[in-house]
Amino acid sequence: MTTDQETSMSVTETGATIWLTGLPSAGKTTIAYELAGRLRTEGHRVEVLDGDEIREFLSAGLGFSREDRHTNVARIGFVAELLAANGVKVLVPVIAPFADSREAVRKRHAAGSTTYLEVHVATPVEVCSVRDVKGLYAKQAAGEISGLTGVDDPYEAPEAPDLRIESHQQTVQESAAALHALLTERGLA
Repeated sequence: MTTDQETSMSVTETGATIWLTGLPSAGKTTIAYELAGRLRTEGHRVEVLDGDEIREFLSAGLGFSREDRHTNVARIGFVAELLAANGVKVLVPVIAPFADSREAVRKRHAAGSTTYLEVHVATPVEVCSVRDVKGLYAKQAAGEISGLTGVDDPYEAPEAPDLRIESHQQTVQESAAALHALLTERGLA
């Protein structure tokens, strides 16, 4: 049974989680903020759950073991689903290197009948290491850190994402536009 409120919800009131996964420096956060600005201009309620900010505040104390990474993704997935179930478009630019962790988030959303879209920002490691926004690749090459996703720690690329963005072959605006087109196609924008 649906309520009058549910049947009269407009596209701008419909929540969803849009999870952008990819290697460090792939362009996930940049694309997310570009799309967030466009969606806000259109009247959507939008939140960006940036992986770095989440690690600092919600997942402080977690390391980068497989178990800790899974816990981090589960926490982010919980918050994203909660917001999305309440009419927010939630953009989640988080590496989330393991397919089983991302699948657990997808299942959590499905259990709550909340829309979840997975977007693979498929930027080759060679391009990411040149971008090296945070200096991680340089630190790894210098032996200062280990466990860098895609270099000496695994990254399991999505086999069938809702969208694959080749950010190294288009501008940030073109990448955000492709993602906006997916949202439009799915009745979310």
